[in-house]
Order: sequence, then structure tokens, then C-alpha cells
Amino acid sequence: MIAAIFFGVLALSVLVAFSARRGMRKMSIGEYLVGGRSFAPWLLYFLAVGEVYSIGTMIGFPAGIYAGGASYGVWFLGYILLAYPLGYFVAPLIWRAGVRYDAMTVPDVFGRHFRSRSLELVTAGAVLVALVPWGQYQFIGMQVVLGALGLPISPVQAVVLAGVISFLYLAVSGVRSPAFVAILKDVLMIVGIVVAGVVVVVAAGGTSQIFGSGSVPHAQVTMGGSPMVFALTTIVFQGVTFYLGFSATYIFTARSERAIKSSTVWMPVYMLVYPFLVTTAYFAFADGTKVKDPNTVFMAIVQDRLPDWLVGVVAAGAGLSGILVLAVTALSIGGIVSRNLAPNVRPEAQRRWTTAAVAVFLVAAAVLTLTASTLMLTVLNLTYYLLGQLIPGWIALMFFRRVRGWAVSTGILGGVAVSIVLYATDPDLAGINAGLIAVLFNFALTFGLSRLRPGPSLTPIAALDAGSAPGAGSAPVRPVVAGREEDGSTASVG
Repeated sequence: MIAAIFFGVLALSVLVAFSARRGMRKMSIGEYLVGGRSFAPWLLYFLAVGEVYSIGTMIGFPAGIYAGGASYGVWFLGYILLAYPLGYFVAPLIWRAGVRYDAMTVPDVFGRHFRSRSLELVTAGAVLVALVPWGQYQFIGMQVVLGALGLPISPVQAVVLAGVISFLYLAVSGVRSPAFVAILKDVLMIVGIVVAGVVVVVAAGGTSQIFGSGSVPHAQVTMGGSPMVFALTTIVFQGVTFYLGFSATYIFTARSERAIKSSTVWMPVYMLVYPFLVTTAYFAFADGTKVKDPNTVFMAIVQDRLPDWLVGVVAAGAGLSGILVLAVTALSIGGIVSRNLAPNVRPEAQRRWTTAAVAVFLVAAAVLTLTASTLMLTVLNLTYYLLGQLIPGWIALMFFRRVRGWAVSTGILGGVAVSIVLYATDPDLAGINAGLIAVLFNFALTFGLSRLRPGPSLTPIAALDAGSAPGAGSAPVRPVVAGREEDGSTASVG
């Protein structure tokens, strides 16, 4: 029963992906990567939460609570709560920059705003190094789910299945497929989490039996000192990185700034699932559930307490969560390869290049999952640190006029170097998040060097009228020609 429902839902998701292209005869690179910038608020909402509430929500969050206690829950929930108010104001500016520069990737925006091919390449490199292990992590999540449930499928088969389905999503209709499949995923995921939470409360005889002092170790519900400092600094760092590092892929798909704001105000509603996840995690202590791998605690309780058909629903929701994030990550990587790394690819050929890059990434990530998962998990720990290095560049192009492109490049490289050094040496930082320190160093380089050698005046994105977009009164800025830098007189801006 579990296997039948799981594989049945995956097959249904492929049909949903195929239906997403209905009515479209020809798909341009703009349709493929950013949906023609046409997504309504409701579709943008599901694409966004499909990215945000991934397999890590269902598997990783309860595992973190189970293994790390209150401190994990505080910073995990805290940074998302901080991100949404910031996103309400910042995300429309990201979209405005995308439209202004006809951009479909973050390196597009950085390179064209600062008129620097070298900055475009540096940004592309940093994002790629961060996203490859992030996508590969989704393969590992699939293995955890299927392994915990004892489904009749080997690790190799699980990885191949996830890779093939992700490729089918993207090959059919690009970013539209994950957006529509996310609706199915969210229904299954919410049902599974809520039912699991309610069932464990009933089984325990009430919440007092789950959260009482006799059920939960004292260390699981208290925090102070370095853990508190880490939680607070992580909330700040990841709350800002949430939009200025991870979210451009889906923001560029919106049809307007108003659509972004309309979808953002509803995103916190999804957080109502977290009390059910917390309850399930703490039930493991009250029930005496013992697991070797904390990542399996949620699935272990689900399998023990729910009927098989509901276990299949939960497994399908978790599996789709991983596949969706894998697909969007692969699409982001493919777009960067075809538009920012490969030289002089004609727009009409970028769709083929992107699809080819997606296939190469999925194969490479699958191989790494099976042969070098420990190494890639180490790199995964740097993902947020590396994506956080985009923050000073975004702030510069949104609000400042005379920041230099080479200074932004230097800041990114310096921040990446500090991130790696701090991660490798693991010094005593009194609990301060190492990523925050790296970003502050990046800020110092970017704005300090620009203060010493101010660049030409560039109009900040925030100073542009919200309607100054292609099709709304002005032409998009043309791409930077490969090899021509901001200091050269040949760099052209429309």
C-alpha cells in the first residue's frame, strides 16, 4: 500500500507537469527559466513555498529538534519569521532589477548593473559552488525517506528516480512544472504533517504528556550563552540571505511587484504546520522512540502510528518536496551555465544549452550522492555562507550609486575566503554565526574600496519608478559584452 501510493503520486506529478505546458506551442528561454514573468500571486505563492518548505522541513526540522532541542527550533523559526517582512520590501526590488536588465539569473543582474563581465563570472562561480551541494542534498533526502520506510527500492534506484522525474519536469515546461506540481506537494505535505501531529497528541493523552518536565530532558527546552548568541546571529544572517541569496529564481517569475507583495503576505500562514512538527519531534522523547539517525525520527513515528495509506501520503509529500527543490536548483544552474558561463550563446540556443546543463548536473549530482556524499555534505554546510556573500552586492545595486563592480567582486571573493577559513579552522566565535562575520567582512571590502575609488554614478534600483520596465515605458539594459569591463569605454548600457 505504501509503495503503491508513493509511486502513484509521483506518476501523477509527472502528468501535472505535462499539463502545465497546455496551450504553449513554443517555449523561449524566458518562458523556460522565468515563466515569461507572468506568474499570478497564487502560482508564485506555491512556487515560493515549494522552494522554502522542502524535504528539510518534514525531515530536517524534526531531526534538529530531536537532536538539538530548543536552540535549533528558535533560530529555524526565527529566521523565516524575519525573512518575510524583509521580503515584502526587498523582493519587489529584486524583481524590478530583473526586469530592468532583462535578467533571468542573479549573475545577469550583477554583471549588467555594474557593467562588469568579471563580476558576472565571480557571482556565477559563487552561486554554482553553493547550489551544487544544495541540489545533491535533495537526493540524500530522498534516500532517507525511502530507507526509513523500507520501500522496495535501492539507493541507486531512488537517486535515478528523483533525477529522471526532475528532468521530465524541466524538459516539458521549465519552471512552470515545479510551480504546478508544488500545489500537489503542498496538499500532501500539509495533510501528512497535521495528521501526524494530531495522532501523536491523541496517542500521548494530550500535549501535557508530550511537553511535560517528565517527558522532555531539561537540556531540550533551555538555552543560553553561546547557543543563544548563535540562534540570534543566525536569525539575522539567514533571514537576510533567505531573499538576497536563495529566492531570485522564483521572484523573477512574478508578473508584477504587486503580485510579489500579494503572495508574500500569505507565506507566514504556512508556518502553522511547525507546531505539529515540534509536537511530533518531542513525542519521540515521551514515547521513548530511539533512532540511530535523527533524520529518520519523523518518518519512524509516522510509520509506527499511521495507517499504511497515510504513510504513503506522507512519503509522497516528502519525496515531491525533494524532487521539486532538485528541479528548481537544476534549472538555476542550467540558466547560469547557458547565460553567464558559456560565451556568446545565442538566445535561441540558450534553451538547448540550459536543458543540456540540467541533465549534466542531475547526472553529476546523482553520482556524487552515491560515491562522495560525505564530501558533498561538508560543502553543503557552506551553502548559506556562500549565498550570503551576494548580500552586499544586492544592497549596493538597490540603494547606492557609486559602488564599483570590481569592489563587489573583491568583496564576494573575500567573503568566500573568510567563510572557508572559519569553517575549516572552527575558531571560538562566542557563538556568533561564521556566515555573518564573512558577510560583514564582505561589506567592509565592497564599500570601503568603493569609498576609496568611487565609480561612475549608477541609478540604484530603488530609485527607479516601479513601472520603468520593458513593456512599461523603457527598454531593458543590454548585456555586458564578454571581456569588456566597467572601466572600459566600450561597455554599453541602454
